[in-house]
Amino acid sequence: MNRRLSCLAAAAVAATLSAAASAQSASPSASSITLYGLIDMSAGRFQDAGAARTLRAESGKMTTSFLGFKGTEDLGGSLKLKFALEHYLRADTGSVGRNSADAFWARNAYVGFQGDFGTSTLGRNTTPLFVSTLSFNAIGDSFGFSPSIRQVFAPSTGLAFQGDSGWNNSLLYNTSNAEGYNVSLIGNLGEGAPGATGRNLGGNWVLLTDTWGATIAYQQVKNGLVAVPAGFNRQDTLQFGGTYDFTVVKLYAQATRVKTKATVDTKSTIYGLGLAVPVGALGKVVAQYGQANADFNPGEVKNRTVTLGYDHALSKLTDAYAVVMSDRLTNVDSGTSVAAGLRVRF
Repeated sequence: MNRRLSCLAAAAVAATLSAAASAQSASPSASSITLYGLIDMSAGRFQDAGAARTLRAESGKMTTSFLGFKGTEDLGGSLKLKFALEHYLRADTGSVGRNSADAFWARNAYVGFQGDFGTSTLGRNTTPLFVSTLSFNAIGDSFGFSPSIRQVFAPSTGLAFQGDSGWNNSLLYNTSNAEGYNVSLIGNLGEGAPGATGRNLGGNWVLLTDTWGATIAYQQVKNGLVAVPAGFNRQDTLQFGGTYDFTVVKLYAQATRVKTKATVDTKSTIYGLGLAVPVGALGKVVAQYGQANADFNPGEVKNRTVTLGYDHALSKLTDAYAVVMSDRLTNVDSGTSVAAGLRVRF
């Protein structure tokens, strides 16, 4: 049986390569490689709930700084090869990664095909759940200031979120639909990693129009664990999100449930409400509130975070911002962060 499967797999690969070679010979190959990235630096007073207050300069608090390379090659017809290699960086120290535990290409590292069928990439891919979470809150993908990102992906309630914002050894498929909606599916294998109990699966559906948007995202994690609870089996996350643009104000709403099945089952319920108000042609005021309720069965821990900020575009690629964040957690002292920063894209 194994020999038969190996022969079938070899035949499929040979057929794919033959088709790609025929397409390439029928049409001249065109390729491109792009260098791009983002540097985000801020300075101020930073204090999470229950932590000491510190004055410092920080990289990536509004958006994680990164450097990337991406490329495409025309294989003929509508078929293209695409790849990307992206690594996080800490501009305040010149170090690689969000922290010392990160791999070099921790943001994305994949190769795949793009065509009329959509886009499919193999390697380390950003998860659909992370895309839905950052797209449907007013502060975006900020691990430093967005209540939504902090409470879902880096909770302070004591219940670990599993799986990170990107998955190793994963296959990601996007429909790349031009009609306003997109479906993404992702899966990976544990490949014998410590603590792995099986494969990860996830996906999202996103609909965006000129005035409103909606999303549903789900994932089940069985490998790539941050911290392994006793008797861990799996963690399931379900999220709903929506936006509505009234022109004078854009509203955001999210609801997320994270359930971990282990020797002691636990559950977190996370709610988010936000708004963005344009100020002239170049500025906007943003605000986001998030509440995470962690159920330890028995007992509950609550985290309430509210962020207020102003963002001003200095050019198409550069913006400056100022942020105030209040962070509250059950049974510990509250924390307040005040910072200003500069974000440059290239």
